[in-house]
Amino acid sequence: MVRTPLTPEERERGEQLGRLLRAARGGRSMTAVAAEAGISAETLRKIETGRAPTPAFFTVAALAGALGLSMDELVGRCAPLPA
Repeated sequence: MVRTPLTPEERERGEQLGRLLRAARGGRSMTAVAAEAGISAETLRKIETGRAPTPAFFTVAALAGALGLSMDELVGRCAPLPA
């Protein structure tokens, strides 16, 4: 299966999500947060660094719960700016 390349906006949104999650993690270890969310530390690392710019909804929801963030906050801070 061939994936359609991401647009620059989609890449930027993924990088913004990664920055937000990394900031919310604060001093907690990547391993601890990933375990609490039920994902691998490698998956969290890829999301935080923008290498996985379009993670699955349930992955983002699990991370939000582990970090005490609301989905509304994540959407509001990662939504594309109006044209």
